Amino acid sequence: MARKSVTYVCQSCGATHSKWSGKCDSCEEWNSLTQEQSSESAPKGLGGAKGRRIEFVGLKGTGVRPERSVSGMNEFDRVTGGGLVPGSATLVGGDPGIGKSTLLMQVTAALTKTIPCAYISGEEAIEQLRMRADRLGLSDRPVELAASTSVRDIVTTLDDVKTPGLVVIDSIQCMYVDSLDSAPGTVSQVRSSAQELIRIAKRRGFALILVGHVTKEGTIAGPRVLEHMVDTVLYFEGDQSHQFRIMRAVKNRFGPADEIGVFEMTEGGLAEVPNPSALFLSERDAQATGAGVFAGMEGTRPVLVEIQCLIAPSSQATPRRAVVGWDSGRLAMVMAVLEARCGLALGGAEVYLNVAGGLKISEPAADLAVAAALVSSLGGTPVPPETVVFGEIGLSGEVRAVSQMDARLKEAEKLGFTHAIVPARKKKAGKNPGYTGNLKITEISHLNDLVFLLPEKTPEQSSARNHSHFSQSQAQNG
Repeated sequence: MARKSVTYVCQSCGATHSKWSGKCDSCEEWNSLTQEQSSESAPKGLGGAKGRRIEFVGLKGTGVRPERSVSGMNEFDRVTGGGLVPGSATLVGGDPGIGKSTLLMQVTAALTKTIPCAYISGEEAIEQLRMRADRLGLSDRPVELAASTSVRDIVTTLDDVKTPGLVVIDSIQCMYVDSLDSAPGTVSQVRSSAQELIRIAKRRGFALILVGHVTKEGTIAGPRVLEHMVDTVLYFEGDQSHQFRIMRAVKNRFGPADEIGVFEMTEGGLAEVPNPSALFLSERDAQATGAGVFAGMEGTRPVLVEIQCLIAPSSQATPRRAVVGWDSGRLAMVMAVLEARCGLALGGAEVYLNVAGGLKISEPAADLAVAAALVSSLGGTPVPPETVVFGEIGLSGEVRAVSQMDARLKEAEKLGFTHAIVPARKKKAGKNPGYTGNLKITEISHLNDLVFLLPEKTPEQSSARNHSHFSQSQAQNG
């Protein structure tokens, strides 16, 4: 009989070590190694025993493709690729208090119109779940509730003829397999619990949703292999100071990745936002300096959002750079290009950049909109009203074309914009000319062209504009 061996497993990355140390060698996280006992030592090969022969089949089959379960919540269905696939496993992660349990309670209640649904909680009691359902106005929906943390009990219950069509596990870090000696939430428990639950979901053909906690870095806690085991990984994100919540698909085997769904937190739960662009731009000041509207793409959806920038003089040796909603390294690159290629003095000033509405932008197409906000704040000249800006900036100052330009322009025209500053397109013979709407399009090929479009105001003009803005504020305040 193989003896038990003691290993030390990192609770951040899942790496195993033969002895304890203060820091994990793989992820360099301090005080993250926990002692765990494996039931048996690793097997020494397969030996002489033969396994059963597997059968190969062709790509084209004759089976019936299973239909997706559509919840009716368009934003959730959009993120999942058109609904939940039977037999699929979905992992939902997010910060504490962001609204994961609230959203999944609403989704479960909505799906009861078409399939039987079960909600199993390892964190809350039955009465707490009923209180949430009563607050959301969902008490009359036929959702089956249970409170359990034993994976053995859950698998035994679900392996029945009356298996529901959807099972929600809230959360996977609370589940445990009784054959392991480690505590719930450890790497081995999370991995084994997820494996057993996914296996029963594939065998019985029901959709499985696992709720996962996140670390302080914003990633789902537990081993990284957990995200590889499931079919879909959804992140529920947003700033708790804003009412907007964004569900983002970072992995989806049954639909597009990087798709987003936008929700608004209200007293009655999470409400869908069918047109997030209008919501993100609802409070913008078209005459303010240092602000530009960026036409971005989130998955297949075009989204317009305002990028705000403030440049202030600094008395410190190292001026401050504060960025919210964008990559700080990308901001440093855009500022360096403006200073080296366009002659703008930005190195000695403090720069504050904010993406309005709590949205996080990652695509390089926002470079030109950020540059427009910087130039506008530095020179005191607002970006022309009803103008959208997008484009990627190279290190030599060139403005490069981005993908899906036509979809961005159509969304801007739909929201009432009249002007667009975009990268110059390369005209190819015999190709579709692309967007043919009513927007006035200004194509630029170098960052100097943008600086020319936003000339610096004289001190007299800036003083007159500030006096006019102060007079308007006094008149509004009575």
